[in-house]
Amino acid sequence: MENILQEMQLSYVTVGLGVVDFSNHLGEQLPDLIHTQLSQRLEALGFSLLNNSKSKLIDAVKNSCIDYLKSTIEGEQAQTHVRLSEHINHHVAREYKYLSNLFSEVEGITIEQYFIKLRVEKTKELLVYGELSLAEIASLLGYSSVAHLSGQFKKVTGLTPSYFRSVKDQKLRNALDKL
Repeated sequence: MENILQEMQLSYVTVGLGVVDFSNHLGEQLPDLIHTQLSQRLEALGFSLLNNSKSKLIDAVKNSCIDYLKSTIEGEQAQTHVRLSEHINHHVAREYKYLSNLFSEVEGITIEQYFIKLRVEKTKELLVYGELSLAEIASLLGYSSVAHLSGQFKKVTGLTPSYFRSVKDQKLRNALDKL
């Protein structure tokens, strides 16, 4: 990314993972010609430019998904029966279909797939702690059954939750034996 910016002689403040800060150099917007050229160069590498408002919407959707997961864990979703799409629609204040299309276009996965990944990551965390049974984890995270949790976990990670837990224990045991 930095090579492209330097070749195009574009001044920037910082370059991070997928983000370039042009602040104080080119103002709010890149000139149309430069924007088009930069976009074409990035697309050749499999990247695309987003305007700031779209990036903010994607971040808002992700934060809303995280918030929804937290409220599921705290039992709030079981009481109100609010769906993920309704939660996002309420918190982001945009039409869900628009957000869903934008999210899929930018992230390459659907909002639902992103949410499944969040739940699987939380499952991993809870499995590592080892304090809850798989049935308790499934209930806590709003899965309809242990089989549903196991199926999604295996689809995302390639491992069963039980095997993941045993590998975690194995690795910890080996590390302790080497001390």
